[in-house]
Amino acid sequence: MKKTSNPGSLLILIVLCVLIIVSAYHAFQNAADREEGIRRGLDIAGGLYVLMEAVETGDREVDEDAIKRAIEVIRNRVDELGVAEPVIAPQGDDRIRIELPDLEDVEQAREIIGRTAMLTFVGPDGEEIVTGAHLERARVERQPEVLPHPFVSLEFDREGARRFAEATQKYFGEPIAIYLDDTKISEPVVRAVITEGHATIEGNFEFEEAAELALLLRSGALPVELRELESRLVGPTLGQRTEEIAAYAAAVGLILVLLFMILYYRLAGIIAGFALVFYLSLVLWALNYLPTTLTLPGIAGLILSIGMAVDANVIIFERIKDELRSGRTIRSAMESGFNRAFRAILDANVTTLIVTVVLFILASGPVRGFAVTLFIGIVCSMFTAIVLTRALLRLAFKSGVIQSGAYVGVKI
Repeated sequence: MKKTSNPGSLLILIVLCVLIIVSAYHAFQNAADREEGIRRGLDIAGGLYVLMEAVETGDREVDEDAIKRAIEVIRNRVDELGVAEPVIAPQGDDRIRIELPDLEDVEQAREIIGRTAMLTFVGPDGEEIVTGAHLERARVERQPEVLPHPFVSLEFDREGARRFAEATQKYFGEPIAIYLDDTKISEPVVRAVITEGHATIEGNFEFEEAAELALLLRSGALPVELRELESRLVGPTLGQRTEEIAAYAAAVGLILVLLFMILYYRLAGIIAGFALVFYLSLVLWALNYLPTTLTLPGIAGLILSIGMAVDANVIIFERIKDELRSGRTIRSAMESGFNRAFRAILDANVTTLIVTVVLFILASGPVRGFAVTLFIGIVCSMFTAIVLTRALLRLAFKSGVIQSGAYVGVKI
């Protein structure tokens, strides 16, 4: 017996499909915009590549701890540049690799990274007293009633405070030079024995200059000296071409998958196609608005998640077909098929999500990009397969569009 159609459900179904197409169009347009759209990584958009080597100087030993602290210092500097998903990682025992994608001001980045900001206090006999490794805090202060210009207040750790106390006692009445890199920025005369670990950098500073110096010291007091071994600007031409190839490959693969779904599952395959298109637009919007950067491994993760989204629909439709073959009605078969498929889909996706989290925590750089993209794709695919596909199938049934098992690929 032919099922009676529901015009209201049919109208809602049509409106939802139109909205999905419109959303996908805008998502793809936005993703293609290299200025305002999704941020690209170094391998796609180009950027700055720098290789630094730690050098032993004085009592500053280059060890694993020093390299880790230097990486954190450089990361703080890069954060000031607003670079998304930079790669700052150790390379070997004494080198640090820095990759900054899609920079607006390359020269500024070179300057910030290249400035070692080695702070040293040197006695009149040339003896080094304390270094930036002993610095805990640096901030700009203003006391007009005491000093006419702003100054930078420093606070040392316990070892630095001990050394500074000994030095101020030894050099009482003599000048102690303060060097930032090789530049003498101040040479105050010791007028008191300083035992609390506090010192100041005074000079004819404007407030902005003092604030910049405090920021550089606060985020740039390196535990070791870094020497630039290699620095190059990576052009985006090859990355753009690779991105285009990946996009074409994804489009061809998506079309072939949709054709398979339509031929094998008939009308249900078309509905799955709409859900898959919405899934892609959802992922693209997420990549655009979340603080993520798209890399070539990230594109691979996106394409992989497309396959997982289709796989979820295949599991659901096969469950529905099994229910129909057992004699259930269309409505009953759909509800039971979704319920039975839910556990398998959830188990498969949760285990993959766990792997992406582990990758994100333990890995760095492009591997993290792959993990983030795959994580977003899996979450979106679960939503579209379990929620959107189910809603569209229900509307198709209520509107009378689906009237028998033949509409979901069951041979009658």
